[in-house]
Amino acid sequence: MYVCMYVCMYVCMYVYIYCESLCVVKINNIYLYFIFVCVGTQQSVMSALNISVLRPAGFILMGFPGIEHMQHWLSIPFTVLYIMALVANSTIILVVKFEKNLHTPMYVLLSVLALVDIGLCTTTLPKILEILWLNNKDISFEGCFIQMFFIYIFAALESSILVMMAYDRYVAIYSPLRYAAILSKTLMGKIFVAFLTRAIVLTGLIPTFASRLPYCSSVSIPHCYCDHMAVAKLACTNIIMNSYYGLSVALSILGVDVIFIGFSYIMIFRAVLKLGSNGARLKALNTCGSHLFVIMYFYITSLFNYLVYRFGKDVPVHVHSDFAVLYLLIPPVLNPMVYAVRTKEIRHAFLKHFLPSKIDSDLSHR
Repeated sequence: MYVCMYVCMYVCMYVYIYCESLCVVKINNIYLYFIFVCVGTQQSVMSALNISVLRPAGFILMGFPGIEHMQHWLSIPFTVLYIMALVANSTIILVVKFEKNLHTPMYVLLSVLALVDIGLCTTTLPKILEILWLNNKDISFEGCFIQMFFIYIFAALESSILVMMAYDRYVAIYSPLRYAAILSKTLMGKIFVAFLTRAIVLTGLIPTFASRLPYCSSVSIPHCYCDHMAVAKLACTNIIMNSYYGLSVALSILGVDVIFIGFSYIMIFRAVLKLGSNGARLKALNTCGSHLFVIMYFYITSLFNYLVYRFGKDVPVHVHSDFAVLYLLIPPVLNPMVYAVRTKEIRHAFLKHFLPSKIDSDLSHR
């Protein structure tokens, strides 16, 4: 079931992108033919032939404007964090896969979150490191919007998995005896497919609409990756509808998810405060507090990234770029530490499958 969920997620993305590229070419050809047949004048034909100018061959990613002299130094922490994210999240996926005792909704969701985290940082970090290390700032027109597509898909899925994990903890605390019956594989699969559909339908339209805009002026993006509004502001037309749609998608996905997560953790805290043992209460509060810290970091930085384009005209460009990268990079680094390293079952399974000699030595000393 869960393997099918992984395959379904990626197949849908590739099919969507392939269809999108076909639609762009088809619509442009129809538009040229319409002008040629209906207008017919030489000037209009020449204007139609010049429409290709409105769709440039590519864009130039400026990286971190304002701190160009520090870009080589920025590459070091970004490289370290990216490697940490890849290794940590890949390890979680392998541990959950190999350890049959971890094939429960909680740990399967943790492995799905790890998979999404890898996708979230991989959509941007390789190109950012290419800019920082090799000073290669070019990106093709199609590649820019494909990157934009993946960024928003994975960001939406990250939020969705956090909602599912909060619901998982809520059920585990309030209905522990019916936990397995409520969170069945069928139900979890249906919820995941619903969230995946939401992500594709809502966020998929963001790069679709942006790719239809006419780009007839600058092709230099004052950013280190193809963020929606950073690209749309290069268009030589009114982009207010693109701005409103992007903001409405952010509010309808992130805003709604924050409400569900907040409600779940309020109920969890109510149950925790009723525990008789002070030690158990403090342990539960410590665990929930660390979870909330990572969750709030993701949502606050995401909201900051969306709102700066609309209302933060006085925010320096490099500050915005730094936050935009960190909201895609820090959660994939923190999530394994908060959700996995501090979990005894994950640690034991890791030692069992990757460091069995350490377990043997520990047993011999007892």
